[in-house]
Amino acid sequence: QVQVVESGGGLVQPGGSLKLSCEVSRFAFVSYGLTWYRQAPGKKREFVASIRSTGDAAFYSDSVRGRFTISKDNVAKRGYLEMSSLKPEDSAVYYCNLGNYWGQGTQVTISS
Repeated sequence: QVQVVESGGGLVQPGGSLKLSCEVSRFAFVSYGLTWYRQAPGKKREFVASIRSTGDAAFYSDSVRGRFTISKDNVAKRGYLEMSSLKPEDSAVYYCNLGNYWGQGTQVTISS
């Protein structure tokens, strides 16, 4: 059974940084692109960033471009989302997605 597990969320002050991880098991990780989404309370789940299967191209939403960096380690079967200059509006549950598989999410809260 494929497992997707996010980690690294937490409470951070505005302007701070966090690095989220996405660990995937029992899956052809190298063959799939990886996407991060987020969902804030009362809002729809939204696209944050994605990276191609080979890791050679990445795409970002306008709201995070320049502040977030997505990466993918095909050997370790892990994806990452490095977040900096965090804002209160970045607060949400962050989800990792590969193909039809989703993790349970990790909570990110930006507050002073």
